[in-house]
Amino acid sequence: MPHRAHLFSLRIGHALRESCLQEQYGRQRLLKDVLAGITVGIIAIPLAMALAIASGVAPQYGLYTAIIAGFIIALTGGSRLSISGPTAAFVVILYPIAQQYGLGGLLLATVMSGAILVGMALVRLGRLIEYIPEPVTLGFTGGIAVVIATLQLKDFLGLNLTALPEHYAGKVAALVSAFPGLHWPSLVIALLTLAIMLLWPRLKTGVPAHLPAVILASVITLLLNRQGMDIATISSQFSYLLPDGSSGQGIPPVLPEWIWPWLQPGPGGSELTLSWALLRDLLPAAFAIAMLGAIESLLCAVVLDGMTGKRHSANSELLGQGIGNIIAPFFGGITATAAIARSAANVKAGAESPVAAMVHALVVLAGLVLLAPLLAYLPMPAMAALLMVVAWNMSEAHKAVKLLKTAPVADMLVFLTCFSLTILFDMVLAITVGILVAAVLFVRDIAEMTRVSDISGHRRLLETPLPAGWSVFKINGPLFFAAADRVFSELAEMSRQRRGVVLYMDGVAILDAGGMAALNRFIERCREEQIEVVMADLQYQPLKTLARAGVKPVSGELTFYSTLQEAMEKVAKAPLTAVG
Repeated sequence: MPHRAHLFSLRIGHALRESCLQEQYGRQRLLKDVLAGITVGIIAIPLAMALAIASGVAPQYGLYTAIIAGFIIALTGGSRLSISGPTAAFVVILYPIAQQYGLGGLLLATVMSGAILVGMALVRLGRLIEYIPEPVTLGFTGGIAVVIATLQLKDFLGLNLTALPEHYAGKVAALVSAFPGLHWPSLVIALLTLAIMLLWPRLKTGVPAHLPAVILASVITLLLNRQGMDIATISSQFSYLLPDGSSGQGIPPVLPEWIWPWLQPGPGGSELTLSWALLRDLLPAAFAIAMLGAIESLLCAVVLDGMTGKRHSANSELLGQGIGNIIAPFFGGITATAAIARSAANVKAGAESPVAAMVHALVVLAGLVLLAPLLAYLPMPAMAALLMVVAWNMSEAHKAVKLLKTAPVADMLVFLTCFSLTILFDMVLAITVGILVAAVLFVRDIAEMTRVSDISGHRRLLETPLPAGWSVFKINGPLFFAAADRVFSELAEMSRQRRGVVLYMDGVAILDAGGMAALNRFIERCREEQIEVVMADLQYQPLKTLARAGVKPVSGELTFYSTLQEAMEKVAKAPLTAVG
């Protein structure tokens, strides 16, 4: 079906081909893309740095991600207006990897996740997002937001902590124990940044709130540090070493260069040893990255489709995300996926095609080369405040509150399960358990919808009077493993002391193997009790299942009729026999 082709299509560069080659692309559209790309690029620079820091690596690696992955995914992907780069959702996965395996391990896991994403695209798993219930999505995004906000408290409060424990309870305990060492100048800068970000949108200037927030925070931090306040900045927290042996503070003002991911610093700064054991150890993390990347990128594409009226190619988007995440780590880029907030800003800025995302990547590149000395003045408390706002926005708290107020109890249970497991354990476990719980509860609800009722006295349906000893039972709902045993047990009880029963099946759309087994047991029981079974008005799927199972009519025991009226005419002519 042509209108569903986007669900199954797969080709490299789908979005670029569709928007620039298949549609007319002239100077006016190019100008819109350039302006949108510049706007989003300016937004992305501090965000990419903050997200890299939150992921446990130096800020320049976030810029490398926005440059390399942002450009390649736009070039090869399937969503025309998505902006890709580091995102907040990955922080809870990437931070533990960076702590345990270093930058090299994180980059190697990213390459592996890119290969998994390419594999998902090749087997057409682009419709994956359709099978994840909203309570699961809201639960794990809300849990991720809580973890991200918790991780930022160290810099937000200026606490003297070198590292946080792996588990959430340990993180909270460490923060509480370090709280007496609160650094009030850092807290002032963080609160100032937070206040500007919350109040600035009311001015409706069109300038993103985090730009004036971090600029003003940087200026005040510079003044306070000259008074000896010792507020942490990018330059005081991070250093770099150039190929010529020189070192510097902050961000290296050079282009990202090719280097094998496993040759990047590992745990403790030493090089990793590439081995099957290392790949095996990183595989669960790579799978988690790939799954979250797929969910995040496809969610973003769906949101953009709703904003623009266009359609993305889901499989092509997974392919582009996979290619980007395979290539970027060779230039120091960490995990990337489509960023909903930056992509929405891209749409609002008037973008027309993936060219805007490519321009965004070039703007970040220019910022790295030209503005590195100035970016070194960004204060760590301001970056923490920025990420707290990002965490709040990604949590979609208003949707979560609405769900808790209005949704069925089953959905609330799924949400709370995913939310708590994401915080206390990890996102992969949360999503897995959440989907399983949602599936079990859904099966239960569907099973409860299957009902059997005695319609023997229903004169509108039964024009022909029933002979003595006969009953007609109507079954409504799917006869599958979770419902069939109960339904046929009820039928067996209702059929006792009957000469025969008519099963009116027009309301049964599904009959699976479990339902077939329960039906066979019911027919055998009726045979033993000398009760004749007549089945009427079977739909296509149950009829096909019966045929494949080799169920055939047996005179006086089991017969089939295409309509209830035909069955009733046969029953009316049934010879009178003693009830067994």
